[in-house]
Amino acid sequence: MPSIRRPLVAAAATAALLAGAATGCGLNGSSADPEPTGSVTAGDDYGLPTSFPTSLDDLKKWEQAYRRGAWKDWAKDTWPRKSKEFVNPVIDGLWSDDRMRDANQSDKRVSENLAADLGRTDPEPAPVPAHPVAPPYHTNAPGVGKLFFDGPRGSMVCSATVVADPARPGASNLVWTAGHCVHAGAAGGWYRNIAFVPSYNDSALGLAEFGGDGRDVLAPYGVFWADWAATSDQWIATGAESGGQGSPYDFAVLHVAPAQGTGGRSLEETVGAAMPVWFDAPSATRIGTVGTWGYPAAAPFDGQRMYDCVGRPGRLSLSPQSPTEYRLGCTMTGGSSGGGWFAVRPDGTTALVSNTSIGPVTNTWLAGPRLGPEAQSVFDAVSAKFG
Repeated sequence: MPSIRRPLVAAAATAALLAGAATGCGLNGSSADPEPTGSVTAGDDYGLPTSFPTSLDDLKKWEQAYRRGAWKDWAKDTWPRKSKEFVNPVIDGLWSDDRMRDANQSDKRVSENLAADLGRTDPEPAPVPAHPVAPPYHTNAPGVGKLFFDGPRGSMVCSATVVADPARPGASNLVWTAGHCVHAGAAGGWYRNIAFVPSYNDSALGLAEFGGDGRDVLAPYGVFWADWAATSDQWIATGAESGGQGSPYDFAVLHVAPAQGTGGRSLEETVGAAMPVWFDAPSATRIGTVGTWGYPAAAPFDGQRMYDCVGRPGRLSLSPQSPTEYRLGCTMTGGSSGGGWFAVRPDGTTALVSNTSIGPVTNTWLAGPRLGPEAQSVFDAVSAKFG
């Protein structure tokens, strides 16, 4: 997993925090996306299911519905949104090289000026450029990757991290990301076609360098489709695409199925790493140095390379009723949402303590939830379901 020690040397030398910026998922409005043909009408036998499929016929109907255009039906009254309604059948070949490259960002941002709440919001950190992670990513940041999914406006992208599963030591299939990367919150339901690609673009090629390169470059370990997802009740009830609503509870845990070509090996066994989760980690005033990793996609970034930001976080409080979040100076933009935040525990090991949730329109910092009992409850439920 990524180490936070390299940037510590740079931080000491410059006496400055590595800073960062805005967050957000990625939206693909490109005409390069394959467009389904035909249409689905009310009462059509190929309507999308509203619960998890229980048979091969269900899966076949879902795929046919997708290809006939039913995926465009995102009406809130028929959009599966409850925890038990998650559905994500595999569509072989959907996440092609072109489709992954073209998935773009869609920021979840807040206004430039945030009012302090009860003295729990610290001064805004200074912006410092995000640092490119050196390739190959499978060596320098194993377990970090990109999360792809479809929403009402097309193909989107976030960042995510392989996390350790106490129910399956050494063989975890769990992925940590932001709630808004899998569920639309109060305005909708679960996104579709959710898949995780660890060490995406392992060699850090730019868009102009791809040429005829195939999936051995973009997805060196394969594409892992989520077969279950969970987020907080608070995100489902109050989360919003823009602004800070639901941000203190903006986290999610995915369980993924083995990718094709891995011989049935778990995600952790395939990538060789998984980050433990540190629930109830110290507050921003006591935790020390943290680092966050992700794939920023909005300009000046292109979404194809991994970056990190490291420094001492401050506090951000959006309401007196909600937990105080971590905030770190960082210039990462949309696409970095869901990326893990890491810190060193008292025993010297590194663990995940948060994920990127929000950032300002000026792209000068990012913030993420402190993972308390609500986050642990979500995590434990997914672990127990597959344990």
